[in-house]
Amino acid sequence: MSNIQGISIANSLLDVMEDGREFESLIKYQYNNLNILGEIRRSISEIQKARGKSCICYIANVLHSNINNSIDGTDDLPFNEMVNSVPNSIKEIDVVLVTPGGLANQVNNFVNALRPRFDKVNFIVLNMAMSAGTIFIMSGDEIIMSQQSKFGPIDPQIPNREGRFVPAQSILVALEDIKKRGEEKIKSNQQPDWTDIQLLRNIDPRDIGLAQSASRYSIDIVKDFLVKYKFKSWLTHSSTQVPVSDIEKNERANEIANLLCNHSEWKSHGHAINRDVAWNICKLKITHSESIDGLDRAMRRMWALFYWVFENTPMVKVFVSDNYCIIRNAAPVNVPLRPVR
Repeated sequence: MSNIQGISIANSLLDVMEDGREFESLIKYQYNNLNILGEIRRSISEIQKARGKSCICYIANVLHSNINNSIDGTDDLPFNEMVNSVPNSIKEIDVVLVTPGGLANQVNNFVNALRPRFDKVNFIVLNMAMSAGTIFIMSGDEIIMSQQSKFGPIDPQIPNREGRFVPAQSILVALEDIKKRGEEKIKSNQQPDWTDIQLLRNIDPRDIGLAQSASRYSIDIVKDFLVKYKFKSWLTHSSTQVPVSDIEKNERANEIANLLCNHSEWKSHGHAINRDVAWNICKLKITHSESIDGLDRAMRRMWALFYWVFENTPMVKVFVSDNYCIIRNAAPVNVPLRPVR
């Protein structure tokens, strides 16, 4: 670090980062000869030291909404290469994840790449894992979250007539409400409300079918992941120590999957589910980052690092590990970028 004409100059983000105010401490400096990949890999080593396990990172820029940062088919090749780059001797992996969501079928491809390769797959939710990201973490043996981590409902988004994506469950909930009101009117020898009739006329039957099939897919895939992976080590009930049956695992998985896809419960596709809600409402076992020595600090530092990088560079998505790196850049439209000095 140096000081030139009252301006503090540094060449490392991690070296100037202060505990508890990780991001604020970074914006006090201008940077010279900054090795961003080197900083990211140093941060990865902090995560790995705390966990005692290898990790790979799939990190999307979730700070800006006008960039293509979602999970899609273009992720398939770099994700597979990153997985294959892990030494064959390693049989357990941590996946550090940040994503706003995307395609559920691509998540299924990710899981199909990970599961034959590793005996155990864990997820560290660095900041958010929404929508399809939620489906992804449900395939984990262990889910680790900090106080700031969140995931979201899995109700799929489908395109409407105007091409805008709307929650599939909102269509189905609206139909169910119209049905109930209509049945009540008919029982009272009244005609259904004119407004409801007009709403029905404006709903494309194809949208209804798509909403039903997409919702069923999300529910089925989460249920399958939970039974196969998350509940694999759930052997006894914690309160009674009675063995857990396969029927009970399937019932619990079905309850969780349907709850996560229930628009009536969450009201918004972007609803944030923190780790307390995950346990108290969803009955999902979550590992708290503070329970692992050094991990919570390492997670805060890594997220502050990526937050600064996403604000100051055109990075959109990062696939990175100890020995693999693909960085996708795309200058966001109408978002001013400060040059990296």
